[in-house]
Parts: sequence; structure tokens; C-alpha cells
Amino acid sequence: MKPWTMVALTLVLGAACRAQEPTPPLVSDPVYTRPARLVDIGGGQRLNLYCLGSGSPAVIMDAGMGDSTISWALVQPALAHSTKVCSFDRAGLGFSDAARRPSTPRNQSEDLHRLLAAAGIRPPYVLVGHSLAGMNVRVFADMYRADVAGMVIVEGSHEDQSTRGWAIGVPGQKDRYDAYLKDAHACVAEAEKGLVMGTPAYEKCVGVPDARVSPDINRAQQAYAVSPRWQAAVASERENVFYESAAEARGTRKDFGDMPIIVLTHSPFAKRSDETQDERNQRTLLWEDLHLQVAAMSSRGINVIVPNSTHYIQYDKPQVVIDAVRQVVSESRDR
Repeated sequence: MKPWTMVALTLVLGAACRAQEPTPPLVSDPVYTRPARLVDIGGGQRLNLYCLGSGSPAVIMDAGMGDSTISWALVQPALAHSTKVCSFDRAGLGFSDAARRPSTPRNQSEDLHRLLAAAGIRPPYVLVGHSLAGMNVRVFADMYRADVAGMVIVEGSHEDQSTRGWAIGVPGQKDRYDAYLKDAHACVAEAEKGLVMGTPAYEKCVGVPDARVSPDINRAQQAYAVSPRWQAAVASERENVFYESAAEARGTRKDFGDMPIIVLTHSPFAKRSDETQDERNQRTLLWEDLHLQVAAMSSRGINVIVPNSTHYIQYDKPQVVIDAVRQVVSESRDR
């Protein structure tokens, strides 16, 4: 989930007699090397907010687990030509202050609601959520229904993906995930002692630089990734996503009336080395089914399959995300 742990970009082939050279980074805007605007949401707790453009409805973009405003770097500027578009860092992530509560959708939705009010960004909102934030935006829309004009969910997590996914293939997958959570909490302890580049703890808890972004952005990301507040926020999101966060999403409404909802699903998945092709096919069909369920929460909901992409559609196929958000914005204005 951490942006610098993603696979490096494909090298570009030059002339036959030239050595391979890496592609230039996709993102180099220095705005992602520092806080854009730190907004006090109450009690001195500040969240980082980055807004571009003007107009209504405002588009509010929520990144995936452990991610930051940079997730939307290839999408946000294009959308800002026609309306106000804001991305933000959840508590503890990016440049925001440490989280004061467990990182669950209800708590994070309350934080976002306070952030938008404190920043003077008035509803209605079109919510855009990637991965884990796919549950966040649904919970926000349930809690503050009158404020939400539409949603775009990009590869969104679903409350049933763990229980149904763990039932595919060999037993013990839940136990392996719970063991993984212990490692996440161990990283918090390592950060409190001090994570040092070049050590096994640093490699496990921070990872390698992300070839999609510039060296300056990588340095900024690595600087906050070694902090206890970032490691604690990531660990909290990981420990809750399939448990308390799933329960909160499961308890929300399943009927959003005629609210425009577009779900973007990358498919098919590539087979992992630890699974059979039949298991991979089952998991791919499960992912599509879960996203169809979300689209069916509105009479105007649709699920769009995006081939030749990864989980990060906003990096691989940014125009698909841009077009989906523009469509929802247009439909909400027509209403």
C-alpha cells in the first residue's frame, strides 16, 4: 500500500546500441514535498489539504491505505479546469498531524467533515475514494447524505472481501493476515526507536523509493514514513480494514436512491505464484461481484471494468478516472 513499495516503472528501450534508461518520473510537482495547507479540525489537530480550481460540486479525493494526496497527482489538475478539487491526508498520513483515534471509516469521515467545514468548502460534494477509501466515502455518504451529490470508487475495498476471499484456496489465510498485523505494529516500535536507512527494519517498514515520483518527493515521503505517527496510522488502518472498518461499512445504507455512482474495477488480475489459475479466476470474479454490489446501491450506478491496469488505475489509466469524475460531476449538476 505504501507508494514507494510499488514495482519500478518499465524501462524504455532506446536505440539498439544504447543502454536502457529509466523513464522520467510521472510526478515531480514540488507541492508534494511539503504541506499544502494545514487546517485545524479542532483541538489543535491539523490535516493537510490541497485544493485546486473553483466551482460546485466540489470533488473530494480520498487516497488508499497509507497513501497521501500524491495518489491523485495525475488526476486532480485536469479536473480543476471545471470545478473545485481537493485531496487531503488522513490523520497520521502524509503531512497531517498524528491520529488521535483508531483509523476507521466513521472516525475518518468525522475528521473529513470537520476539515471541509473548517476550510470553508461547502457541499455538495462528489466523493472519490481509492482502495480502502472506497469504504470511507460510502460511510461518509451514509453519515452526511445531504452533503453528497455522487461518488466515484476506484478499486474500492469492500466489507466482505476478506471473509469471502479467505475462503478461496488453502486454509489459514486469515491467520497469515493476523501475523502480518503483528509486523505492522512492530514497525511502530521500530519507528519509536528510530528507523535507519540500510537496516532490515527500514527495508521492512519503509521500503524502496518509488520510481513514479521525483527524488525530492521520495525524500519527503521517506522522511514522514520513518515517523511513529505515520507508522501508527498505517498499522491502525491495516488492523481495522477487515475487522472494525468492514463492520462499519457493513452497517451503512445499501440504497443511495438515484445518486450517480461509478465504480472502476481493474480486471483481469495477474495470477500470483502461490495460487492456481482457478483460484485466481475465482478471486477476479469475486472482486467484480463486490464492485457490482456497490454500483447496485444506486439506480444510476455503474461498474466499469478497466483492463491493462493495476490496483492503481489513477496512475496507470488516469484519463479513465478523470472521465468518470467528470461524468458524475455533470450528472450531479443536471440534477
